[in-house]
Amino acid sequence: MKQVVAVTINGEAHELAVEPYRSLLDMLRNEAGLTGTKKGCDVGDCGACTVLLNGRPVNSCLVLALEVNGGDVVTIEGIQSGPDRLHPLQENMMKFGGSQCGFCSPGIIVMAKALLDENPNPTEDEIRFALAGNICRCTGYTKIIEAVAATAKQLSSGKEITP
Repeated sequence: MKQVVAVTINGEAHELAVEPYRSLLDMLRNEAGLTGTKKGCDVGDCGACTVLLNGRPVNSCLVLALEVNGGDVVTIEGIQSGPDRLHPLQENMMKFGGSQCGFCSPGIIVMAKALLDENPNPTEDEIRFALAGNICRCTGYTKIIEAVAATAKQLSSGKEITP
């Protein structure tokens, strides 16, 4: 029997009917229609499904939808800087070539945003540690780390950084 979950997603209030066994990931993709969050391994190993739950990064495949009742969720669709304006992390991932197939990118970008929200000037080691739970099979991580570091500099200086 479906139960109603009242949740704020990307700043908008939703009431979504879900089966008790459904994950937050499935609720976002199927009930809310937000397909930017990717279903990779579905067991919490790859990080492709990373979202912010009450300001903290979580693997949405490991969280039951019912657990987020009354909570606040931010997905990749919700981190842009404004209407028709990408977040600097999204822009820099493109500029620095941090994405090839793009499947892992939403989770990496959301995780990097959580890092920069908590630590606006991370070291390379801190970036590597924060992204350790996000698997990318295409890029080798160097360009991703460069994009996150450039975004940190850009946000702290107010100036755009070019590769």
